[in-house]
Amino acid sequence: MFFSKIKKNHSFSKYFFLFLLIFLFVCNTPSSVQAGLFDGTPALVDKLNSAFEKIEDWLLKLATPAAAVAVAVGVFMKKFSFGDEERIRTAKKIIRGSLFSYGFILVLNLTLSAIKSLLT
Repeated sequence: MFFSKIKKNHSFSKYFFLFLLIFLFVCNTPSSVQAGLFDGTPALVDKLNSAFEKIEDWLLKLATPAAAVAVAVGVFMKKFSFGDEERIRTAKKIIRGSLFSYGFILVLNLTLSAIKSLLT
């Protein structure tokens, strides 16, 4: 079933790769580089990069107090469970989930920073 779809769309993929190949050869000519078409980073890319960096910083600033509140709620729920096993399990799940989520956000931030430093 999957291969029948590939055979039907084979002509589309052939034209797409042909267009891509032509585009790469046209854009990599010395005249386009000398004309300054690909000199440096385009302004739109710079604006998008700075916008994504601001969004990333904002989400990290928002995630820190949210994780602290979630851990505090879990600790208070565990403290005031008065021996109720279901509430203790729920509190442990809240604490574990919030710490795991915050750790994932921090690791993701570090990973993106490492990728960015490798690409620049």
